[in-house]
Order: sequence, then C-alpha cells, then structure tokens
Amino acid sequence: MSTKFDTVFINEEQIFDTLKNSTKEDAVRIREILSKALELKGLNESEVASLAMVSDPDLLKEVFATARRVKEEIYGKRLVLFAPLYVSNLCKNECIYCAFRSSNTLLRRKALNQDEVRKEVEAIVDEGHKRILLVAGESYPSEEGFDYIINCVKTIYSVKKGRGEIRRVNVNVAPLTLEEFKRLKDAKIGTYQLFQETYHRETYNKMHIRGIKKDYDWRITAMDRAMEAGINDVGVGVLFGLFDWRFEVMALMQHIKHLEEKFGVGCHTISVPRIEPAVGSEISLHPPYAVSDIDFCKVVAILRLAVPYTGMIMTTRETPDMRRETFALGVSQISAGSRTNPGGYTGAEEEDMSQFSLGDHRSPDEVIQDIAQLGYIPSFCTACYRLGRTGADFMDLAKPGLIKNFCEINALNTFAEYLEDYASPKTKEIGWAKIGEILNGMSEARKKRAEPLLNRVKAGERDVYV
Repeated sequence: MSTKFDTVFINEEQIFDTLKNSTKEDAVRIREILSKALELKGLNESEVASLAMVSDPDLLKEVFATARRVKEEIYGKRLVLFAPLYVSNLCKNECIYCAFRSSNTLLRRKALNQDEVRKEVEAIVDEGHKRILLVAGESYPSEEGFDYIINCVKTIYSVKKGRGEIRRVNVNVAPLTLEEFKRLKDAKIGTYQLFQETYHRETYNKMHIRGIKKDYDWRITAMDRAMEAGINDVGVGVLFGLFDWRFEVMALMQHIKHLEEKFGVGCHTISVPRIEPAVGSEISLHPPYAVSDIDFCKVVAILRLAVPYTGMIMTTRETPDMRRETFALGVSQISAGSRTNPGGYTGAEEEDMSQFSLGDHRSPDEVIQDIAQLGYIPSFCTACYRLGRTGADFMDLAKPGLIKNFCEINALNTFAEYLEDYASPKTKEIGWAKIGEILNGMSEARKKRAEPLLNRVKAGERDVYV
C-alpha cells in the first residue's frame, strides 16, 4: 500500500496471501476450526480462509450443521422483521451497477415530502411492522440538504395509527461528517448502516466512476466517524458479485477487527446482498463475480461462525427458497413486503423507480406465516434499544449467548401483538399454535416469566418487554 492509505485497515496483500496458503482442503483442520467455532468466540482470518475453500459435499454439510448450532445457541429460533422505506432515489454518484446512478435517464426521480413519508409509514404500520430502515439515494432535496434525513426520522417516529407505531428507525444513507453523525444520533436512530459494496480497491474504482462515492477512504472510514459520534450500533455489508466473495469475506473480517480494536465493539449487523438486475445497468445483469447459490450459503455460514454475535440481514432481493435455506445457516434479520421505490407502499407511484429487482414478492403476512411454519418466531422486538442494551452492553450479552434469554420472551410478545392486531385468520391460528409449542418447550422458570407478559398482550396492552 502507498503511504496515502496508511490509515486504511484493509490489507489486500495479506488477504491474498492467506487465501493462497489455504487452497488445500484439509478435513482434519476444518473439523478443528468447526470445533473452535462452537466455543462462540469467533474465528481468525486464516480459519475463515480455510472454510472458504471447502468444496467436499460431506465436509460442507458439517460446516452448515455447525453454523446452525451456533446460530441457535446465540439467537435461538427467532427472526427479526423490518421494512425498508425508500424516501428518495436522488443521487449524485455514478455507480455502474445501480439504477439510482446519476446518468440513468430510464429512472424517474422522486424525493418524498414529509406528508408522503407519513403516508408511507402509515401503510407500513398497517402491515404490522415496528422497525423501519430509512434508505435514501446519496443526494438530498437542495432546499433541505441533510435536514431532509433528520426530518424524515422525526416524521417516522411521529406516526401513530391504531395500536401501531414504529419503535426503531435504522438508517442507510451516504457517509456523513462527524457533526452530521452527531445529529443523527440526537434524532434517536437505531443502527447506522452502510455498505462498502466492495473492499477491493481496484474494483471499487472501476464500479464508482463519479461522485463523492468514488472516494474509497471516505466511505470506509464512515463507521469510525459514526462510532466517534456516539452511535453504538453500526451495520456493514458487501454487494456480493462485484469481486471474489472469498476476498470480500476476509476484508469484512479486517474491517470488523479494526472496529473492535479501536472502539471495543464490532459491527451490530452484517448485510449480505447479491447483485440483482437494476434498470439501466448492464453490469447488474452480468455480475463480474456472480455468486452461486451454494457459495452464497457458504458466505452466510462462514460469517455466522466467524462473528457469531453479529446480526445477519437478508433482504427480499433473494427468493423465498433461498431465504428459507439461509435462516438456519445464520440469518437473523429479514425484510418483508419490501418496496424499493419512493412511494411504493401507498402505490402513489406506479412507474418503476426501484433500485433493484426483488426476489420475494410476498406480503408480510405470507412471510410471517411461512416463518412460523418453519419453526421460527417472527420478532418485531425493539426492547434492547429502549433499555440501553446496545453497543458493548449488547455484545456482552450476545457473545456468550445470553441475549436469547431476553430475545425469546420479547419475540413472543411482539409476535402475539402481530397476531392480535394484524394477522390473517390462518396466520393467527398457526401463530398461536407456534407460541404454545414454544412455551411448552421452555423451562418452568422461563415459562412462568413469559406467560404473564403474553396474557397482558392478549388483554390489550402493547409494547410489553423484559
């Protein structure tokens, strides 16, 4: 690396050397790594590289089985749900894989005003959601600037409809200055989320040809500024398909290690999107490093073993079948009923203004019914954030697997809220049967703690948590 990038913590040469030295598949070493992973303390870069090379079907089954055990040990059987809210598709960048890129004349531009934001939130609340991920293109209405994002957060939190409300707003917007991050924290956001897209510098430069996003270093240091501003929970991610997934997973490990060493806590979530077709983008139709389904499952499983305490997010980019398959391998958060165009939830904008194509078009109720039938607990819980279990405090509970002692009960409470207020008759029947099954499987002590809370929900109380 040149001295210009001495402060950047992604060591490409080290990654390539580690991968090169891990090309031989060694079953004995792989099983030693899997045994270590069951200690729930994570894995180092060399161990991650070894897992990335596994191709033997039987050995791969062992990797997947270990990921399932680790996921359930940390998170139990719950899956957290959220809805993305795209408030704008304005953008000044030229990212050649994205429909929002500035030169794309096939996309009609739109930034929702605050009344439109409110109507979108009401539509999302009507579907039972309690969490929103606010997403905006990397440009804001000129008359408001960054105030636009702050105003959108305030509007989202202000919406109350029936028994519904949004209890946590996570944000995925362009990298900010330290002062802007402080304002975002003061607006009481949850997690700040940002993807590097690709950690490979040469590929990054090819994919981002104009705009501030072309500055690799400004983007990769955004999490440092966010955490320096006091935002405890940050979420990182890669757009898989731009470069070799093995390199990207290793680079993610270096980024997380940097945050842990500098701030004492790593990322709260990791997102694992694959490139999907985007209007006006030829490269999105033919990704340079397309990730197969089996390799995508490996990505999820390896990340779960490497950073067991971190939430893993899968969106509706993926098909229902792929989403189902990865639930057991490590995914802990999913979107449902997503729209990726401004105005998509109210249907106010019929013309396609989406960032990318969706793979899962089911309604939230259909997704929730499916989750329950698969044996998982759909969760809308936001309790940790109201009780201060964030950042290092959250990790202190998550790393040894203690967080599920809270999460399981709170997940049941929020699932019960959904069943009482929003579910279709069939989902309600399936859901209450699942809750009964979960209760019967609890220890007597935990059951005695959970049942009174569920009875309070049944009696009409909302936002009940421990």
